[in-house]
Amino acid sequence: MKKTETTNKPAEKRRLIDETLLRLLSEVRRIRGWILLSAFLCLLLIGCAVASPEILGRLVDRLYAWAREPEPGLAASLLPGVCLLFAVYALREALSYGNTYLLNNVVTRFFTSGLRVRLSEKLCRLPVSYMDKTPAGDIIDRMQDDVSTMADTIYGIVEILLTGFLQMAVIAVILFLTDWRMAIPVVLFSPLSVFLSAKMATLGEKHWDKHFDLGGKLTSLAEEAYTNYPATKAFNREETLQKKYDELSRRHQQSGIFGNFLSSIVQPVIIFVDALAYIAVAILGGWLILRRGVPVGTVVTVILFARQLSSPLENIAFGLSYVQEVKGAAKRVFTLLDLPEEEDPKGTAAVPAEGRVVFEHVDFSYDPEKPLIRDLSMEVQPGQKVAVVGPTGAGKTTIVNLLMRFYDIGSGRILIDGKDVSELSRAESRRLFAMVLQDTWLFKGTVAENVSYGCPDASREEIERVCAEAYCDSFIRRLPQGYDTVISEDSTAVSAGQKQLLTIARAMLADRPLLILDEATSNVDTRTELLIQKAMDRLMGGRTCFVIAHRLSTIVDADVILVLRDGQIVEQGTHRDLLARGGFYAELFNSQYQI
Repeated sequence: MKKTETTNKPAEKRRLIDETLLRLLSEVRRIRGWILLSAFLCLLLIGCAVASPEILGRLVDRLYAWAREPEPGLAASLLPGVCLLFAVYALREALSYGNTYLLNNVVTRFFTSGLRVRLSEKLCRLPVSYMDKTPAGDIIDRMQDDVSTMADTIYGIVEILLTGFLQMAVIAVILFLTDWRMAIPVVLFSPLSVFLSAKMATLGEKHWDKHFDLGGKLTSLAEEAYTNYPATKAFNREETLQKKYDELSRRHQQSGIFGNFLSSIVQPVIIFVDALAYIAVAILGGWLILRRGVPVGTVVTVILFARQLSSPLENIAFGLSYVQEVKGAAKRVFTLLDLPEEEDPKGTAAVPAEGRVVFEHVDFSYDPEKPLIRDLSMEVQPGQKVAVVGPTGAGKTTIVNLLMRFYDIGSGRILIDGKDVSELSRAESRRLFAMVLQDTWLFKGTVAENVSYGCPDASREEIERVCAEAYCDSFIRRLPQGYDTVISEDSTAVSAGQKQLLTIARAMLADRPLLILDEATSNVDTRTELLIQKAMDRLMGGRTCFVIAHRLSTIVDADVILVLRDGQIVEQGTHRDLLARGGFYAELFNSQYQI
């Protein structure tokens, strides 16, 4: 059995390669109109390439005849041919420039932007679990470098299929029509060149696959290092990170060197084979002039066509070698595009929402081998403040992930106002919730834009009203441009506590019937903590609230406290009742004060 599996691996690899190439061609079909225009320009280029040797051959015949029998008027007889030859070369350069401009400024732009838009839309449809497992740097690398590399396939396709093979076919026909004896050695050497090109190009594929994979890891490492720059400096990890980066960079460089070597060696091989054909034609042409009386112009024409044949062969060689590099990038992009998307039904929630939440025998685990939440059942009434407490790893944050449908449950049901959330669209389910997390998040924009993130149509008056209710209006007005001051997550213009007040104002403005709070008063001074607590109390008024509590002193007034342990509710009740029982909650509460 093992032998059979080993035997099938090359066949599977070839099938994957064929699928990748076919997929690349299908991607190019999206811009087939521009490709057809480029193909037309290539045909005109081929016409110019074919016409110039013919014209030059006739001019040589005229010069040769004049050398044997001089007569007046040579310049006048040559002038039309020279002018025509100049016009053909000028037209050829103009067409070449136009085609390059077309591919650079039209085709590549549309192809690249279209593919990146599809990748962006794909990411929006992927489950949160994919984003949790995949480094952001790797995704960015696929959308930037890999897509840019794929865009360059257009040049290879045009050069190989049109300027390459078609020009070779046309030149081969003309060679046989001009003189079949000199055409034979040229045509015999051409398949050898193509075979050697394809063989060497294939050898570089594994190196390009490795090269692009390591490129994604390098981007991820750099993104991680600079995102966590303060921690890197605080723990003196610069040297360790540098060594890790150097090692990845060395392997990345090495794979690129091998890939480039195998790609670049193709062209010299082609030139060498072409030189052999050129020598053979030159020797045979000289013999035919002396022994068979073939006109000199004919031999010159054949030699020029033989030299012209090297150009499409080199294009083919370059295209075949580059395709291997492109396939390495394309595989990573197609892998992302082919990922299974999360199902999203079209159901809508009741309007207005009451805020009743029921968990019925819910099971969930991030890893099938490690069960987390098992047979979880609870009922939360509208307007209740529910605190979820427990030790690290008990499943508190998982409750948030399930409510927000960042992850889907394994079994059981979650009901909101009697409706199974699995029947609602994800956007509709999330529209019911506002969130204030312990880790604040602000994007680069004005204060007003950050506050209105969940309600972009809000007026300035509404924004200022909720900011006043969230106790952040006063410090906002002290900023250089007030509500129009540009801030970001890394901004030093506002403190950590002030950022948290802004996220509370954001949740207030969104005005959702259900609220999720991850305790947000850690690492702030006492006065700011009191402001945050007062702002959160205002925010919770009249809403069904789930409070993920770390410091138990902040949830003593909760209507219901759910005590989680190993993914199960082991106790529930009010703070007073749970302390009176002297169970696990009392143990947790007392341990915090002992600390």
